[in-house]
Amino acid sequence: MLEKEKIHEYLNRLLLSRIRILDDYGFYGLLLMHIIFSIDEKCKTAATDGQRIYFGPVFLESLSDNELDIIMMHEILHVVLLHVLRGEDLENERFNIACDIVVNSNIMLERGQTKPISLSKFGELMHLAPTGKEGYLYTAEEIYEMLQPQKKNGGGGNPDNSPEIGDAGGSPGKKGGKISEKPEFGTGRAGKEQANQPNGSFADDHTRWGTIMEKDSVLRDIWTKNIMEAAEAISIQESNRNRGTLPAFAKRILEKLRKPQIDWRTILNDFVQEEINDYSFSPPDRRFDDSPFYLPDFNEKDEKVRNILFMIDTSGSMSDKEIAAAFSEVAGAIKQFGGKLTGKLGFFDAAIIEPVPFESVEELKRVEPVGGGGTDFQIIFEYVARYMEEEPPASIIILTDGIAPFPNERLANEIPVLWLLNNDDVEPPWGKVARIKI
Repeated sequence: MLEKEKIHEYLNRLLLSRIRILDDYGFYGLLLMHIIFSIDEKCKTAATDGQRIYFGPVFLESLSDNELDIIMMHEILHVVLLHVLRGEDLENERFNIACDIVVNSNIMLERGQTKPISLSKFGELMHLAPTGKEGYLYTAEEIYEMLQPQKKNGGGGNPDNSPEIGDAGGSPGKKGGKISEKPEFGTGRAGKEQANQPNGSFADDHTRWGTIMEKDSVLRDIWTKNIMEAAEAISIQESNRNRGTLPAFAKRILEKLRKPQIDWRTILNDFVQEEINDYSFSPPDRRFDDSPFYLPDFNEKDEKVRNILFMIDTSGSMSDKEIAAAFSEVAGAIKQFGGKLTGKLGFFDAAIIEPVPFESVEELKRVEPVGGGGTDFQIIFEYVARYMEEEPPASIIILTDGIAPFPNERLANEIPVLWLLNNDDVEPPWGKVARIKI
């Protein structure tokens, strides 16, 4: 049993590591602010379950400060890439190795290293996919498919030249050691401890992955929020010309989170009356000034969509991930129209947050979502009738899960309404409907 003083000493060292990472690799450091550190005598190396990072005391004492920083980054990447929630039906050892290749390669990229990361106790860490390319270019599942279990063929070798687990390698031209002749692959996410992990891979303990299955959706939402908050903080640092930069893996995650699913140009072109002038007598065609007749001028198509009211549901039934997806769709609509879409964005639950005008994505980013109560669609139309009577919106687009009673259509006062739903379960009784998948 460890003494309290020793535990405090170890935890203090982990906190100092986090400070170093925060200073040198800001995005990783910000993510590490959201996880708990634990000292666990049952842990032989390091491990995570998505909520905590565990260190074995003997292993921790064997690490230099630089090695500790690398392993802290290694574990937090397993968390934010959601490796702890993936690979449920895959062979454990192969999936574990694929995840380590992705993680190690991303750390090399972040640290600006061209040579493999090396730990004194484990040697060079695997970072290459069987293609010979860096692991950060792939998902863990893609590398998993490339890695084939070593086949028994009598005298060894690989007659069909299929990629073997050992082909991942620690550096170009090298092979990591091959797995044992009789690899014991598990069938579940946690499976057996990686006793037969090949050389060139840091043997962190993946057996705690998937141990909080009942919290999967919560964990996903939490880390989605953490990533977006860290990205926002880094973007502020970049705008202030500080050292903050967003890692490549984070950019890919955010692009996936924020990429709009809706073709807004098609929807709004069908949904809203465009201001299109093909032939116009104002001004007349000046090429015919001397003519006794006025002839129409052929003007370039002026496609604009103005005065759209977007309302995002921020009630308690909407998760942070769902609200982020709704935000993404509004931003996507603005981008697709290239500055030719204007309007207002507001939020609602059982009350209305006053809509704010926008004309660009930058303006949109300044709008802070507020909510968390029940849902009431009727208040949207009551607000429009009371406060927007002089300049009513051309259309109202409501981004919601639809979990609330729908009001009478007459309250829309003939303003076109589009319900943008994040599920297939709810069918509004009136208005047009589009759907996005979360």
